[in-house]
Amino acid sequence: MSSFKLGVEVVGAHDLVAKDGEGSSNPFVELHFDDQRFRTTTKENDLNPVWNESFYFNISDPNNLIKLPLEAYVYSHNKANNTKTCLGKLRLTGTSFVPYSDAVVMHYPLEKRTIFSHAKGELGLKVFLTDDPSIKLSNPLPAMESFLDTDVGSGYAQTPNFPSSLPKEKTDKRHTFHHLPNANHSQQKQNFTPMPPQQQMNYGVHEMKSEPQAAKVVHMFSGSSSHSQPSDYALKETSPFLGGGRIIGGRVIREDRPTSTYDLVEQMRYLFVRVVKARDLPSKDLTGSLDPYVEVKVGNYKGITKHYERNQNPEWNQVFAFARETMQSTVLEVVLKDKDLVKDDFVGIVRFDLHEVPMRVPPDSPLAPEWYRLQDKKGEKKKGELMLAVWYGTQADETFPDAWHSDAFAPGDSTSIASAYIRSKVYHSPRLWYVRVNVIEAQDLVPSDKNRFPDVYVKVQIGNQILKTKTVQPRNLNPIWNEEFMFVTSEPFEDHLIFSVEDRVGSNKDETMGKAVVPLNSVEKRTDDRVVRTRWYNLEKSLSDAMDGDRAKKDKFHSRLHVCVCLDGGYHVLDESTQYSSDLRPTAKQLWKSSIGVLELGILNADRLQPMKTKDGKGTSDTYCVAKYGHKWVRTRTIVNSLNPKYNEQYTWEVYDPATVLTVGVFDNCQIGDSNENKDIKIGKVRIRISTLETGRVYTHSYPLLVLHPSGVKKMGELHLAIRFSSTSMLSMMFQYSRPLLPKMHYKRPLSVIQQDMLRYQAVNIVAARLGRAEPPLRREVIEYMSDANAHLWSMRRSKANFLRLTSVFSGLFEVGKWFGEVCKWKNPMTTVLVHFLFVMLVCFPELILSTVFLYMFLIGVWKYRYRPRYPPHMDTSLSCADAVSPDELDEEFESFPASRSSDLVRMRYDRLRSVAGRVQSVVSDIANQGERFQALLSWRDPRATTIFVIFCLAAAIVLYVTPFQVFALVAGFYFMRHPRFRHKIPAAPINY
Repeated sequence: MSSFKLGVEVVGAHDLVAKDGEGSSNPFVELHFDDQRFRTTTKENDLNPVWNESFYFNISDPNNLIKLPLEAYVYSHNKANNTKTCLGKLRLTGTSFVPYSDAVVMHYPLEKRTIFSHAKGELGLKVFLTDDPSIKLSNPLPAMESFLDTDVGSGYAQTPNFPSSLPKEKTDKRHTFHHLPNANHSQQKQNFTPMPPQQQMNYGVHEMKSEPQAAKVVHMFSGSSSHSQPSDYALKETSPFLGGGRIIGGRVIREDRPTSTYDLVEQMRYLFVRVVKARDLPSKDLTGSLDPYVEVKVGNYKGITKHYERNQNPEWNQVFAFARETMQSTVLEVVLKDKDLVKDDFVGIVRFDLHEVPMRVPPDSPLAPEWYRLQDKKGEKKKGELMLAVWYGTQADETFPDAWHSDAFAPGDSTSIASAYIRSKVYHSPRLWYVRVNVIEAQDLVPSDKNRFPDVYVKVQIGNQILKTKTVQPRNLNPIWNEEFMFVTSEPFEDHLIFSVEDRVGSNKDETMGKAVVPLNSVEKRTDDRVVRTRWYNLEKSLSDAMDGDRAKKDKFHSRLHVCVCLDGGYHVLDESTQYSSDLRPTAKQLWKSSIGVLELGILNADRLQPMKTKDGKGTSDTYCVAKYGHKWVRTRTIVNSLNPKYNEQYTWEVYDPATVLTVGVFDNCQIGDSNENKDIKIGKVRIRISTLETGRVYTHSYPLLVLHPSGVKKMGELHLAIRFSSTSMLSMMFQYSRPLLPKMHYKRPLSVIQQDMLRYQAVNIVAARLGRAEPPLRREVIEYMSDANAHLWSMRRSKANFLRLTSVFSGLFEVGKWFGEVCKWKNPMTTVLVHFLFVMLVCFPELILSTVFLYMFLIGVWKYRYRPRYPPHMDTSLSCADAVSPDELDEEFESFPASRSSDLVRMRYDRLRSVAGRVQSVVSDIANQGERFQALLSWRDPRATTIFVIFCLAAAIVLYVTPFQVFALVAGFYFMRHPRFRHKIPAAPINY
């Protein structure tokens, strides 16, 4: 028996349904878990009962904890006929069980037990896991047993009612009871032993570092996979208090307080200071000029505006946001200073008492700034005024994204870091187009050497994308290629389409015979596969001449190039992996359908991140999050010098297809701190498939950030997210499941796999280049990591994982085949007889076959509905083979392309790949051999075999013509399922043939 126990404290209930006909009820609670049941005492005539009773369940298999739900039923006892009536129920999954140190009393809304029943009210429970060995059966007070009130034959234990004569300190103690086996009333009285008072569990700093076993079994991994992995890698359900209220089981429990639009994040209070401008400032130097700037200071935190040279009336219009929870002062100081090379001079100061600062909550209008007279250090007024606005607000304030944040700087720091690199921003990736180019022919080419026929090819270029036709040697200087190419471009069309006709005069020498330039904004667009008009373009000697159309018109003779160019807007330009795509709409906006819902994401916080850099001798990180869905990318502000950053930022996307994926990544900012890296370091990412989310439910989970390193899989921390998918039209969303995944052009004129990989690589480069020009830039390594740019490269680990996935898909068929083999061998005669009976019924009534199959699948689906997943799927290290991969295979997976390792190591890996490919080749060869043998039955390659087969076909045709099909099916079925007594150990004649 496992040492782990599940503790449940039944606190109380309120607002229950009245069931006794007199406006009241006699409630008690039954708890069901892991084939164990407990029952509380009955509270007579009480719709708001209080129990404060605790129970402990034994956990038979901690590895199966996620599949063991806790069910609580609230009943009302009817004294007249000794029956019970259900007042409501609730069901908690294993993902909501936490250690005792994290457990709090939660009030869960009661649900209906059946469709026709009625339920209302809430039940207060405190559920936790423990392996405390002190919790075991023992004898409590001697006088207690006579006051036990146990249901006869029920098998449930109740908390006793203490007599009033007992001392108060003893009656206040809480007692817990274990589950009793089914027995009669007298046996229960003799064997019943209550639990002693629960001892306080110690989860101090040292215990948390070693991860107590109670926390290790809290959450097992989700999904239908039977693979096991460390519990530390599992998804954990949380119940945070967000802006809309407490989240419990995906529902929002409202509080008596106004809600905000930011209802998926914790409200964070900030002190906002807007420094607008100054006027009538005094002169400080001999020239009478002033280089003013403003320093805003609260405790140890200070922010500084930019300074102006020689300006008596500067305008800054800059906002500073100070986190209220870290403020250590009750006074705000706004100091105006004069910039100087040696020491900045004090000009004036404005002080604010933070107790008098007003509170502003959107949608209130922005607070109007006011003019404040400057004071000297003694508090006396002096010349000059500052226009300021000071207020308390939250992250819902419209000035929050562009404000200077105190939690983005260390105490005492101000503007040592460029604020542009730490702010939260929203990016929109450019609209991508496919460019279809068909190079048909050229006419009247003029070679440089008249004594030879040129070897001509055409080089087509858009930006950094270059493709070439095959080389031809025309006899009449009119080469024909008729080759088609695909490119990727983006709006606005800044690059030109350049054609260059080249003559290969030597092995490494090409001469340009002519160039043509086509502006992409002049190319015809299409949304279907209609025929596009071809065009002739004059070839010029140089690129400048090709771009100068007026000069080209002056020349009378030109070589010409015949091409067909169009912008295909009927495709979706893939810039992500197909299975992880966040948008599947075509490029042309006129083909877009209306949205089916709204996706809301709250990025709450990250916990226990691994340090990415060292500062002051301590490991730390400067992290930010990036989320991508569709064309919209979002970046949170950077939280510096923290391994447990709190972001609390909320974003929204429109959803057009449920078969899409939201990706959230965590990165360390290389622009901040003492980082020696030139690239932002990836910490981990999380993917959430929209189709796995229930509409209207709030998912609050802590996702482990699992990253595969050359040393193996490693947990880099946890990311806490809140997600809600709201459907605008359930009918439209259901109809979306009947539509093809990709736009219709992908099926009318499909692209090859090689084309898709090449175009996807170019699309990622274009998006990275465009977003890298934003401020702050979204760096290339971030784009490539979020888009899985290198997912197509070879990996032994991925190959093994895909093979195991394939075998898992067909495992059901293998099991059915194994079961049917046992039926044919009469392993279980009763089962075989029943299968014979079912087979005869289906043969006699063939119309029942399909209906039986579909009814069987319907019943399976209904049965599994009760055990449906309650949380999004997450990475399975066992399924991906990340937990069992060898170091050499990991080194091969992380190696650059092309290979940079030593020749001996590359040769060893090549030989290993050859051995794997050899086994695959053998399997494919065996399958091909069997197929060729079947095809050769009528080829007369073997005259005797074909003669036998032809005669057999004639006899079979005659027999089947005169024999009813049902008779033939019965005979064939009985033959295959015949008793082993009538079988031979050698194969049958048809198999031998």
